[in-house]
Amino acid sequence: MAASIENADVMLAEDWWALALRGALAIIVGLIALFFPGVTLAAFVLLFAAYLLVDGIFALIAGFRAASRHERSWPLFLEGVADIAAGVIAFLWPAITLVVLVFVVGFWAIFSGVMMIAAAFRPAGRHEWLLALGGLLSVIFGVLVLIAPITGAVVLALWFGAYAVAFGVVLLILAFRWRRHGRRIEPVARPA
Repeated sequence: MAASIENADVMLAEDWWALALRGALAIIVGLIALFFPGVTLAAFVLLFAAYLLVDGIFALIAGFRAASRHERSWPLFLEGVADIAAGVIAFLWPAITLVVLVFVVGFWAIFSGVMMIAAAFRPAGRHEWLLALGGLLSVIFGVLVLIAPITGAVVLALWFGAYAVAFGVVLLILAFRWRRHGRRIEPVARPA
């Protein structure tokens, strides 16, 4: 058991850089959201609308290909039409789309946070409390967004920015702790 925990510690320590990149990216995105909240909200809506349109087109293409092979194609056609219709609605009525996105972001943050908290209680590794803290920040952010969706639509970018910066800082601290911890448990090279 102790050997498997040590092996997990070594693997986490070797991948510290991936966690550090994730933290740095979260901080950069958070700062953009804090300094340019209007742009951030517009980007959320436009990105979502563009995704729906592209996804709808690909679903229709898949539907036509399935029909040409005499396979069941109606679910793909239905999905494609629904995606394209939702994408057009998102472009035409961005305020409604933004309110829907507020709810999606809120539920995503809660789910993501709960999963991170659950991951923090694994038996392997050290500094799990930082992973739990990152998860707790996600849950708090999600609850705040869902409690006040109208206000959340207005201040979503600011809340998201503050969350992303705090989350990124926690990940960076955790990454550098894993790095420092990894230097102390370097695996011993086996003789050839």
